[in-house]
Amino acid sequence: MLKNAVRLTLVTLVVSVVSFAGVVINTPTPGSVSGSPVHFVASASSSFPVTAIRIYVDNVSVFTANASSIDTFVAMAQGNHNVVVQAWDSTGAVFKSPETITVSAPVAGVTVSSPANGATVASPMQVVASAFAPNPVTAMRIYLDNNDVFTVNAANLNTTITAATTGSHFLVVQAWDATGAVYKQALTVNVSSITNAPPANAITKTQIEDMPGWENCTVCAGAGGNGTVASFSMVQNQSSPSLDGNSAMFSIGGSTPYSDALWWKQLGGNNTVKNFKYDVDFYLTTPQFAQALEFDVNQSNGANKFIFGTQCDIRGSGAWDVWTGTGGHWLSTGIPCPAPAAFMWHHLTWEFQRTDTQTTFVALTLDGVKHYVNLSFTPIASGVSEVNVAFQMDGDFAQHPYSAWLDNVTLSYW
Repeated sequence: MLKNAVRLTLVTLVVSVVSFAGVVINTPTPGSVSGSPVHFVASASSSFPVTAIRIYVDNVSVFTANASSIDTFVAMAQGNHNVVVQAWDSTGAVFKSPETITVSAPVAGVTVSSPANGATVASPMQVVASAFAPNPVTAMRIYLDNNDVFTVNAANLNTTITAATTGSHFLVVQAWDATGAVYKQALTVNVSSITNAPPANAITKTQIEDMPGWENCTVCAGAGGNGTVASFSMVQNQSSPSLDGNSAMFSIGGSTPYSDALWWKQLGGNNTVKNFKYDVDFYLTTPQFAQALEFDVNQSNGANKFIFGTQCDIRGSGAWDVWTGTGGHWLSTGIPCPAPAAFMWHHLTWEFQRTDTQTTFVALTLDGVKHYVNLSFTPIASGVSEVNVAFQMDGDFAQHPYSAWLDNVTLSYW
């Protein structure tokens, strides 16, 4: 009996190991009817590393990935089709899963494969969609709560987007064809959690307002770096108003209208980082006297200077502006920025990215409300290596004196 029990156990273990290997097709399901392109999601598993996975349609290879899973679209003709998803592991063993599906006559419109309408998701969330029209589809765009958050010049998309708050959100995927005709699919999703922290390998500088060695100027803060003179000061270690017991008070005055003052703090050079998240809390008692408030991050990598210049143009456009790099001027984003409420702290977050040839303003979040900017510009030439944050105050038509307090100034970059 003992030998039989051991033998039965070994057989069970062997069967378990063998059953661990295989291919699972999540979509399309067997016998399903789908429009073209068909969305394929599948994965393979084995006791050894899976080295490749491939889709066959009617015995013809149509897609291959050197991975253990796939998430892709395949254009298919109308009618019934035999589909096989096949995988290989490092030993050369082959695993496959066959099924039959039907591709229906194409119907003009947008199909959102993920997320499903009414789904509960985490943020960032994956959005997968495709579009078909009688004429070529030229672009697709995602709107989240009526904000443009992603655009692609193609007939399908597969990307992640970020919601700023938990709760219910309105999602629309829209497409255009070559004639300008518009197609869209709308749905509602519930965001249960948000992950927007910098990665573990990010460099994070905190309480920058408390650091020694801030530099400043007034004339250089004006138009073309040659403005008029303002009186200005920076006083650190302010216990009130403060969120953590140590804020910094920045003040501007003088007698010449529209004079400015600029402060900046060098954080050391880092030529390789390409992502930035800038957080700051700010407080004003007389915001009506501020012409504009500027919050900047700058990086130079020995070849180019990436100017992440932003300003709340309070008495000008009444909107958030961004700096156009080699364009040399401010550009309104259209995102409103009226005078901030007095005697209360406001929290601002800017997210920036760069490539070797572009400076990109990704998004801003003010007091919990997130706006996607997605504007990119060409950097200017620079031979230095630096990362810094900067704050600028602009005087109004009468150069009314006013102060601003900054606290919890933080920059993460990776």
